[in-house]
Formats: sequence, C-alpha cells, structure tokens
Amino acid sequence: MQPRTQQPQQRTAKTGERAGDVHDPIHHARKMSAELTAMIDHMRHDVDQVDEPQFKAMFETAAEVMGGLVTAFRHYEQKNEHAWNRQARNS
Repeated sequence: MQPRTQQPQQRTAKTGERAGDVHDPIHHARKMSAELTAMIDHMRHDVDQVDEPQFKAMFETAAEVMGGLVTAFRHYEQKNEHAWNRQARNS
C-alpha cells in the first residue's frame, strides 16, 4: 500500500479558511458570517436604487437583523459571550 501524499489545502474564496474543515464549527460560523455580510451589502446597495419607502424600510430592517446574526456568529467564534462558555452552560 502506497503512502498517501498530502495535498495542499484549498482555501475558500470568501473566508480564507481551509476547505477541508467541514467538521469544525468555527469554519461554518465564519462561512455563514461571510455569506450574511455579502447579503447585507447587497441589500443596502439595493436600498439606494429604489424609491419606495416600504421597500427601503424592509431591506434596512432585514440588513440590521442579519447584522445581529453576524455578531452572534463572531461571538461564538471568539467564545467571548457567557452563553458560549462550556462551564457556564453546565452550572
């Protein structure tokens, strides 16, 4: 049996993470954060192109909600929220 040669790790374009980290929750948190950030940018760009006030309000509100999700993913990644501390959950 021949030894396996280690192939260079591919990196995702949006996060720079190694593509093979599919079992790492931090990888997924970063990936979703990047996707949400792109969606926020897209929505805010669209707001500037439309004159309807209800549409603007809806897209701005959605962008703010997604911004909260990005913050939650970053807190998870940094483990700086009380809820993400394993000992806090067990007490």
